[in-house]
Amino acid sequence: MKFFKTLLLTTLTLFSFSTTFSQSNDDDEKLSLNSGTIDNQFEYVIRRSNSWQEYKTVKKTWLYALKAHTIDSLNAVHKSLDDTQAIVASQAKEIEDLKQNLANTKTNLDNTIAEKDSMTLFGMPMTKPNYSLILWSIVGVLSALLLFFIYKYKNSNAVTKQARKTLVETEEEFEEHRRVALEREQKVRRQLQDEINKQKNS
Repeated sequence: MKFFKTLLLTTLTLFSFSTTFSQSNDDDEKLSLNSGTIDNQFEYVIRRSNSWQEYKTVKKTWLYALKAHTIDSLNAVHKSLDDTQAIVASQAKEIEDLKQNLANTKTNLDNTIAEKDSMTLFGMPMTKPNYSLILWSIVGVLSALLLFFIYKYKNSNAVTKQARKTLVETEEEFEEHRRVALEREQKVRRQLQDEINKQKNS
């Protein structure tokens, strides 16, 4: 009877250990140094690095790869920011052109209203109501376009602010990770030097 109890306990222990081990392996397989977010890549390095006491020894190639991936991410954010700023500048110019066009149209409208006896448009005579309707339609279309481009400009401005905020956050995150990695590397080097000195002394 004792033999069966011992066998059952051993089987359950081995099953529990294998389940935990397979789940840990599955989590590690989802992480990669060459894909995923920067945070996942750092997590990959931390998990795959060798442990020594409370320290981690990190391969230089992994650090260089992390550095390259982080720089690539920053460059992508910079490029997105530059593209957004170019769009904002282009739309600002279009808005200025539309404002100028609208001002010119209003001036023409005022001049036309002042000339009551001369109701011709493009060399075609027409009644005053039709004449006013056409001109006000032009003003309405231009006003609608102006409002549309103002909306687009504000929207692009919000995108630019968000991109700048993301850039700052990414740079801060990179600096923090770099600082932690350097501290870890320095601690490991100190420990290694201490061990070398102990070996020499012994």
